[in-house]
Amino acid sequence: MYNQSFVAAPPAHALLATQTRGELVENIHHGSVVATGAEGEVLFAVGEPTALFYARSALKPLQTLAMLRNGLALDGELLALATASHSGSRAHVEAALAILRTHGLEPKQLRNFPSMPYGEQERDEWVRSGGSSDQLTQNCSGKHAAMLVTCRINDWPLDDYLHIEHPLQQAVQTTVEEFTGEIATTWSVDGCGTPVFATSLNAIACVYGHFASAPLDTPEGRIADAMRTNPAMVAGEARDTTAIMRAQPGLLAKDGADGIQLIGLPDGRAVAVKIADGGEHVRMRVAARALQYLDAAESDLTGLAATPALGGGKVVGELRAVDFLDYTSGVRQ
Repeated sequence: MYNQSFVAAPPAHALLATQTRGELVENIHHGSVVATGAEGEVLFAVGEPTALFYARSALKPLQTLAMLRNGLALDGELLALATASHSGSRAHVEAALAILRTHGLEPKQLRNFPSMPYGEQERDEWVRSGGSSDQLTQNCSGKHAAMLVTCRINDWPLDDYLHIEHPLQQAVQTTVEEFTGEIATTWSVDGCGTPVFATSLNAIACVYGHFASAPLDTPEGRIADAMRTNPAMVAGEARDTTAIMRAQPGLLAKDGADGIQLIGLPDGRAVAVKIADGGEHVRMRVAARALQYLDAAESDLTGLAATPALGGGKVVGELRAVDFLDYTSGVRQ
């Protein structure tokens, strides 16, 4: 049960982005960002990347890895959907159904909550077709379908697969601890009802660097390849996570609720971002700027690094990442 007295002090975040309107800075956004190398070394860090935080849906590749280690046999689009925070398109819904049907399961057995599609266009199309809130259109349905299948494969209970003491969630915890190198003593419940374990930004960045550089014949490599090959399954057609993977082949990207962005590069480098105010519109701006600092932006990321602020339908300002390494305590190694 939530208890305010147990809440830890907030991390020492730093200024990462600003939004202007006319001649004034209208909004400022603080957070933490870290870039790590192939050996886990910190290349640069701003804010407090050693503080614990919840990666939210950016934890999904590790959750999926735990399932592969326990017999889940998905590939291609279906494996990508297991890692997804999808927009709720017809293709996403059909893929979630396909995962369930591999082992004779039904949507009513899912334990995520019903929701309208996350994507605006997908939501409008769903409503026009007569759809209402549904577990399959909820943006984590692929993960939940894969969790049910993993339980069926192992003859684990299906009804309580979201319980922290369920064998599936224990397997996830073990995998998180193994790949982050941190003991998962702090956990809570993600928006879709799944246990989510706290990690540091440093640790989860290293995980993404490992996945992005893993050989294709390893479970981690299979997951990364499925995500990069099927970026629209990981997010959706109008989503920045899909856009950046399409713009830069080989790059691995995953967002998480409340301002989380993870990026892994084929050479093992990685970037992790947490926006303090949870700004979903800010995380990719900062991540794209971090890639530029790393000289790792192989394509034009201008549209991802800055977005216009409109007034009366005209551009009157912009949201962009600041040059955070130039005037913060961030140190470039």
